[in-house]
Amino acid sequence: MIQRIQSIFLLLSSIGFFSLFSLPFAVSDTAIPQLLADRMYNIQDHVVLIILAVSGGLLGLASIFLFKNRELQIKLSHFLIIVTLLLPLVAFLLIYNEGTAMIGGATIDDGTGLYVVGINIVFAFLASYFIKKDQKLVESMDRLR
Repeated sequence: MIQRIQSIFLLLSSIGFFSLFSLPFAVSDTAIPQLLADRMYNIQDHVVLIILAVSGGLLGLASIFLFKNRELQIKLSHFLIIVTLLLPLVAFLLIYNEGTAMIGGATIDDGTGLYVVGINIVFAFLASYFIKKDQKLVESMDRLR
């Protein structure tokens, strides 16, 4: 009864994080050396992005199996929200720092990876909301005993 919809949201968030390994953050029409040599900027282009994506995916999966310890699950879901917010921020800063000096006449468009991260933010917030809702339900049931 307790662990229902938030498990689905946490699973979708984890799937979103792991799907970032195949989706680009930015796409360019021309190749830019050291930044967009393959005309795509994705998770594999920087170690920090890999660490954030793997930790976000693993946090979501770990939170699913902690349904008996809702306090820890709430803390992990809050940490998942922080990781989810850090990922696009770090990706933007890395593109901005590495790419502004080398861009020249190339145009950089945002890729589908940024939109997946936006969806992950929504899933992480919804999971946190429903975990808190279940915690309140359990606390109200304990008061009735």
